[in-house]
Amino acid sequence: MDFRELMTVRRAVRDYQDREVPMALIREIIKDGCEAPSGGNMQPWSFIVVTNRDAIKRLSDESKKNILMAIEKNPEFSFTKYKPILEMPEFNVFYNAPCVVYITGHKDIRSLASDCALAASYFMLSAADRSLGTCWIDLGSVIRDKEVRAEIGLSDDHVIGATLALGYPTAVPARPPRNEPVILKVVS
Repeated sequence: MDFRELMTVRRAVRDYQDREVPMALIREIIKDGCEAPSGGNMQPWSFIVVTNRDAIKRLSDESKKNILMAIEKNPEFSFTKYKPILEMPEFNVFYNAPCVVYITGHKDIRSLASDCALAASYFMLSAADRSLGTCWIDLGSVIRDKEVRAEIGLSDDHVIGATLALGYPTAVPARPPRNEPVILKVVS
């Protein structure tokens, strides 16, 4: 598939087959993610791969708990619209994907958010090229519990820049309409 087609078929997948993704394939996709540009070519990203279903459930529950506490403290919090679904014990923020990949980096890197977003974009395109589905799961990135962070190897000096669900899609959603680009001004 050519790049233009790849850009239009990559979708946010929220329904996955109960089928494991081979670790060798995950490594290939991560390697493709590392082809992304980064500020000063620092390539500051690191990856945490979670394929253990119990661990994925614990990570989902940990993130849900922390987001609900933040909503309780501040009802104007941007995630407030998700409160009803986050309160459902059976809801898994990773949509029961068989794999979760965290893209992380040192908290002091100024361009980390952009660098991780670029690596995530390359990762998602690489996965789509291999007929795998992904979804950027910001709801799954609020991991504060020290034991949970230690379990996944997330040190105190690292932050999560992107959280991606990965798996074989049950179905790929249709392409939603796209807005026309807004070009504020052309200075020539």
